Amino acid sequence: FRAADRVVKLALDNPRMVGNPMEPRACSGTYDAATQKYALYACTQGTAGMRGQLVYTMGVPDDKIDVIAEDVGGGFGVRFNMYPEYCAVLLAARKTARPVKWTGSRSEVFLSDEQGRDVVSTSELALDASGKFLAMRFSYIADLGAYLAPTGPFINTQGVVACLSGVYEVPAACARVKLAVTNKAPGAAYRGAGRPVMSYMIERLVDQAAVELGVDPAELRRRNLVTQDKFPYKAANGNTYDCGDFEGVLGDALAASDWGGFPARRAHSAARGRLRGRGMAAYIEASGGGFAPSDQVELRFDAGGAITMYAVSHSHGQGHETSYAQIVSSVLGVPMEKFRLRNGDPAVRLVGNATGGSRSLLGVGSVMQLAAKQVVEKGLALASKELEAAAADIEFREGSYRIKGTDRAVALLALAQKYAGTPNALDVKTEGKFGVTFPNGCHVAEVEIEPETGIAEIVRFTAVDDAGNIINHQIVEGQMQGGITQGAGQVFGEHAVYDPDTGQLLTGSFMDYPMPRAGLVNGLAIREHPVPTATNPLGAKGVGEAGVSGSLPALMNAVADALRQAGVARFDMPATPDRIWRAIRGAKAGGRS
Repeated sequence: FRAADRVVKLALDNPRMVGNPMEPRACSGTYDAATQKYALYACTQGTAGMRGQLVYTMGVPDDKIDVIAEDVGGGFGVRFNMYPEYCAVLLAARKTARPVKWTGSRSEVFLSDEQGRDVVSTSELALDASGKFLAMRFSYIADLGAYLAPTGPFINTQGVVACLSGVYEVPAACARVKLAVTNKAPGAAYRGAGRPVMSYMIERLVDQAAVELGVDPAELRRRNLVTQDKFPYKAANGNTYDCGDFEGVLGDALAASDWGGFPARRAHSAARGRLRGRGMAAYIEASGGGFAPSDQVELRFDAGGAITMYAVSHSHGQGHETSYAQIVSSVLGVPMEKFRLRNGDPAVRLVGNATGGSRSLLGVGSVMQLAAKQVVEKGLALASKELEAAAADIEFREGSYRIKGTDRAVALLALAQKYAGTPNALDVKTEGKFGVTFPNGCHVAEVEIEPETGIAEIVRFTAVDDAGNIINHQIVEGQMQGGITQGAGQVFGEHAVYDPDTGQLLTGSFMDYPMPRAGLVNGLAIREHPVPTATNPLGAKGVGEAGVSGSLPALMNAVADALRQAGVARFDMPATPDRIWRAIRGAKAGGRS
């Protein structure tokens, strides 16, 4: 910083968020006195981790607790950890010798569910005379609430700084972190689990630097991106980005968003009395990893030819049922309709990570592929016996084993049916753990503000993302749409507000806490720019949280850009009509907001 020609500094507030899955949290518990065994039915993102927390808290052996999670309406990070009610229903079931159920009301979960974000920060960027980045420095305080959630400290430290310098070639970067305990609900994961906090700090700071330097924000980013010839690139925090095409992603975003046509669109909006702003964000995330030592899966065949896939990671909107089936089907050549997925089946005790951190496909999906290949190898021995031929003379293609150069063949499913009574004839249990990946992208947003009312509207949004190899394009698009919308929800209103005098939650219902609605994000265009990673067999990088990491800073940069036309120098979330209106009025009165 001492050698810098210019230092740009920006203070930001990333508001507290409530996860608000589709239905409030609920659970039921049973106790079998004969076996001294508990069973918990709960909304959770992973049964193995939940069982481990219950075992630790209740002091009972692992084989004395089953956790069962059926379909739940979303998780968003708030269903990762155990809650007190889960222990309470189990203890009550033992006490009463009856099943016990608890269902939280919406107002109860507003008060008690884990919440996310709530970070106050100061960011600094050092630049030389040519606009090259020399160093980044961040100082922030994260509010962990009144009780420590198991994942709260990790998310607000390592989760935030995992991509400390973003997609930029920055020689030095550091973060000073303070964790505060307050009267609020526990602070832990909310979609992105720390990564959107860092992308927000970096990308707001880079846009502010572009304003102060009088440089096009896309050009300033281009000058400082890690170029393709630098991969694998060791970032300032020690993480190594194994691959990427940051310049290509930026170029695609500029073309898809018609970056050069913005001045004409701004003039058109001005002619209608509206303020039009444009914002960009080039983000990167660290995805994968996990707390479990590995991810285990099982593939089981039945006599009817159905294949059941067993895994720990829970599908609650991510489409695992489809993606895993596609992966295994592509290896086995078996129709998709033959597959079914069981998440965390208590009869099949597996080790593995919960769903979160955009890790399920690259982790569990990769192990599913390994398991499918092992099935093919096991089937080869059976096919050799059936076809009375040496294994070396047999090839597997399109679901059948065939003697090379002949029409003699036997189908995999035919073998499964014939050997259905033979234990583990084709069934496979295997495991694996793969390295962290670095999905990235560039988002461009345009908003219009009606200055007389303060109402802001998203009029165009372009997202170009590198999620590595894509297994299912529709699922990826759906994940991106959801993430972008959640980012928009935070920018334009979501904010858990506590009374500063009494400590009472003031936004404890949907009357006070505005959720994003259909139609919030208009003109949405999603593009793929896949650069496969070599850290897992699928070449996948993860996509579940990318939408938030890109949309949050891009949209807020667009709002800030629009408000600068009205003389508002600084503005931060939430961009509600009232706050926007007051900022414009304050600027008109001669103040600076």
